[in-house]
Amino acid sequence: METILVTGGAGFIGSHVCDKLLAKDKRVLCVDNLTMYYPPETKIKNIQHNLEHPNFKFLTLDIRKKDEIEQIFQNEKVDKIIHVAGRAGVRPSLEKPVWYKETNIDATVNLLELAREYKVKSFVFASSSSVYGNSTKVPFTEDDPCNKPISPYAATKKAAEILCYTYSKVYNIPIVCLRFFSVYGPRGRPDMAPLKFTKLIDAEKPIEMYGDGSSSRDWTYVEDIVDGILAASESGLKFEIVNLGNSYPIKLKSLIKTIEKYVGKKAKIKQYPAQAGDVEHTYANIGKAKELLGYQPKVLLDEGIKTLVDWYKKTK
Repeated sequence: METILVTGGAGFIGSHVCDKLLAKDKRVLCVDNLTMYYPPETKIKNIQHNLEHPNFKFLTLDIRKKDEIEQIFQNEKVDKIIHVAGRAGVRPSLEKPVWYKETNIDATVNLLELAREYKVKSFVFASSSSVYGNSTKVPFTEDDPCNKPISPYAATKKAAEILCYTYSKVYNIPIVCLRFFSVYGPRGRPDMAPLKFTKLIDAEKPIEMYGDGSSSRDWTYVEDIVDGILAASESGLKFEIVNLGNSYPIKLKSLIKTIEKYVGKKAKIKQYPAQAGDVEHTYANIGKAKELLGYQPKVLLDEGIKTLVDWYKKTK
């Protein structure tokens, strides 16, 4: 049975990755240090249903500390790494850039070093569409220049991609860097618009809209992202950077209307100027993902938001 280390495994995307791996009869080492970016209790709830699973092990270790994380490799035969952990959020990175450097760069180097030392067969790194910055060329394609990130968060993701490339080429580690585009769905991050707006609209509290609502995001349902992650882990690719998106940008005002539709209430909107660090538009070219990974997103926004709202109403 393959043993797969999933970092950030109690988080939004990571917990869904763990679910899908267990369903495929993999052994999962779920690592998460339960940072306070959002309540640790939320993360525990994300994995609660797996804690008694015989093929699931939960470890509260800090990947920024190589000696801590190396304990796993000394005690277990780790076949593959799916590195989803990271310090998330564009706006907070403007305030605490050093935190982002420590978590998104230093911790990634620790894992790459361990992958090299312990001869891991596959390494998947969760990057971000933020690396494209305010590119005016759409859709975003993997070989577009990404040399002008407009937030420390984006800069750390780009730096980690470069390190992944170097480790792959120098040490012959199979690595796939996946650029995620605005992931949403059940267990979603509470700071991101879909779940945040759902909660506020349901509670009849104001939501904050930055800009005039014309900015757009390529919202991608979490199960589609997870399918892409697992395909990358099983691909055998030597080194690639691959977009994972829906390739269907949605304007902010359209997102709000869709959430209103399924919550069944009208949003109270407070409008503010566009925020520093926020990009205007994201739009993924997913031709490479289709070709190399057989990736095909299945869930459009309307269905995805309905599922998110239904989940929220059942669990709130």
